[in-house]
Amino acid sequence: MSGNIYYFSKHENTGMSKDQEIRTRYEHLKEFCQLTWDDGALFRLDTAFEFAGEILGEQKFPHGEMILDHSLDVASIIAMEIGLEPDSVITGLLHNVRYAGLKEKATEEEISKRFGVHIYAILDGMAKINALGTDTIDLHSENYRKLMLALAGDVRVILIKIADRLQVMRMLDLYQPEHRSKLVNETLYLYAPLAHRLGLYAINSELLDLCLKFQKPKDYQYVVNRLKETEIERAGFVAEFVKPVEAKLEKRGMKFSMKARTKSVSSIYNKMQKKNVGFDEVMDLFAIRVILDSNPEDEKTDCWMAYSIVTEEYQANPNRLRDWITIPKSNGYESLHTTVMGPHNKWVEIQIRTKRMDEIAEKGLAAHWKYKGGKESSYDSWLAGIRDVLENQEMNVVDFIDQFRTNIYSDEIFVFTPKGDLKKLPQGASLLDFAYEIHSKLGDTCVGGLVNGKKVNLKYKLKNGDHIAIETSNNQKPKMDWLDFLVTSKAKTRVKASLNEERNSRAAEGRETLVRKFKNWKLDLNDEAIRQILKKFGFKLAVDFYYEVAIGKIDPLEVKAIFVEKEDESTKKTVEELLPKQQTRELEYDSGEDFLLIDNNLKNVNYQLAQCCNPVFGDRIFGFVTIKHGIRVHREKCPNAAQMRERYPYRIIKAKWRETTTKKSFLTTIFISGTDEMGIVSEISHIIAKDIGSHMRAINIESNKGHFEGKLQIYVNSLEHLEFLIQRLQTVKGVTLVTRGDK
Repeated sequence: MSGNIYYFSKHENTGMSKDQEIRTRYEHLKEFCQLTWDDGALFRLDTAFEFAGEILGEQKFPHGEMILDHSLDVASIIAMEIGLEPDSVITGLLHNVRYAGLKEKATEEEISKRFGVHIYAILDGMAKINALGTDTIDLHSENYRKLMLALAGDVRVILIKIADRLQVMRMLDLYQPEHRSKLVNETLYLYAPLAHRLGLYAINSELLDLCLKFQKPKDYQYVVNRLKETEIERAGFVAEFVKPVEAKLEKRGMKFSMKARTKSVSSIYNKMQKKNVGFDEVMDLFAIRVILDSNPEDEKTDCWMAYSIVTEEYQANPNRLRDWITIPKSNGYESLHTTVMGPHNKWVEIQIRTKRMDEIAEKGLAAHWKYKGGKESSYDSWLAGIRDVLENQEMNVVDFIDQFRTNIYSDEIFVFTPKGDLKKLPQGASLLDFAYEIHSKLGDTCVGGLVNGKKVNLKYKLKNGDHIAIETSNNQKPKMDWLDFLVTSKAKTRVKASLNEERNSRAAEGRETLVRKFKNWKLDLNDEAIRQILKKFGFKLAVDFYYEVAIGKIDPLEVKAIFVEKEDESTKKTVEELLPKQQTRELEYDSGEDFLLIDNNLKNVNYQLAQCCNPVFGDRIFGFVTIKHGIRVHREKCPNAAQMRERYPYRIIKAKWRETTTKKSFLTTIFISGTDEMGIVSEISHIIAKDIGSHMRAINIESNKGHFEGKLQIYVNSLEHLEFLIQRLQTVKGVTLVTRGDK
């Protein structure tokens, strides 16, 4: 656990007076701020420090700590460890100038005049939280509304309060035992989770470490001692591990840095408890990180190249490859993770990322707030809504923490109607569940709504404290796919009942449509015809068949094909019969109108390449006219071709590529296998990276008992280009088979 680097004045005898010590620590903070702040901001910082000194002087908290010491620590955490802008640091210095225990507090007028109304607003939020204290028993709902309003106002209130709590936890040994227990519980269930959600991962880890230190001092000290005992051994291992990798990366001309990151004490302890193992049995005590200095357009290629170099030097565990570069995590995290067998047969986790990826991983949501000016975030709605959770007039601080913990970790959520009524719903409930919870008719006609003043759709998953207003339309009706995301039984039951009514009505429409079509085709829709139809499509009841016709799942032309042989029509005529006119205007055909011409630039929005077989320019192709999505272009050897020709022959059209010299990239899949030779992955990556015109989207290699199998997703220009690339890969030593895949 890392301590605060500017605490020396409170723990060492420097020979300076208290005033000199504080001045020295302030100058240390100012030197740090001078690296990025302008003169105006630094002047305001000086003004804030002098003002705080005048108000706070040498006054102390009940536990004996000087208030100015605390304020300076908090400001330093905000600047150095969270990295917020000048206003937040200045607020950190000033956040106790209205502390309830002061002999003379600063006034609103003084603060607003010297530092601005916005600074006072943040300070006011901090003052309300601080005034609540941690040992108060009988606080009423009004106090809590103030607390919630403070939290839900400027997001910097929360960030500064987290910095304040980190400083308190670092000085926890000054507090009385009964106060420590409350502070630890608040930190565990409120401040540490908030820090994690804001992306303040280092602070979250330190808060959890400090909680463990005071809750289970023996267990904490055991892990700390073992880490110290093994520190030299780990450092030696890391040095031995990185040396050959650094050499190879430098040889390739790559710019990079490498570092080892040890897990936090609490993380190691929790893993020991969860897996019921001793310290020596925790395999991933640390990870080695490779951070590349890459241009934006080269990031993925460089990461995979570094991966190839690492796995060329050390054997990788194929089951531990985590590719969060091709598909980043939902929180934006990008990195390649793998586990390799290092020196002395020890497994070690390797993380490969670029500087940009590392900055996002390190700063998380806090960085997002910082770059957005600290006012916008995905948690604003939660912070705005949770202030109304507390309805109990007698609820105190401990009750609030318990309520917070329950809301975060239980299977229930609490949301509010526009009038402020509290509604309880199961975890995962949607906006539509809420609508049905209020009234069946409201659910049937719901088209969306407002959550905390922002528009959302029916599927929006509700969060604790959301304020919800439902929007309706008389044209809206329950739909079958609603059942896919509804959670409450009340909502599902109502939708099913409505759908049965709707189904019978739509089935009648479907029958009318079919009768009209049969009349136009001069066919008789009699009982025998219906029997043939039901047998062909596998329905027991005619109502089910008619419903499918009404909703467009069964095309009347498909029914017609049962009774009439397909005429030998031109491709153009077939397309015009199946598609609306607006979708056929820009389509082009050969001179005989027998072939649809496919441009390799795919400019026409009315046809797309099928993802089931990924055709590339030069493949033999055909078109399939879909019901809702225009024309899909398939390879003649598509795995679905036989089924399409058998079931929907009237939707198959002839197609061919337009001759062109323009190059366009097409995504294709290559399967590759062979013996697991040293450096084979690097060689494969090298061939693709150096090939002009090809670009690798993803690579997945698995090795087992000396044999490897891989799947590559690559962009190529044409069939000729693809075949050339396959031939190149077949020349790699150890490769025994290279084939083209469908996906």
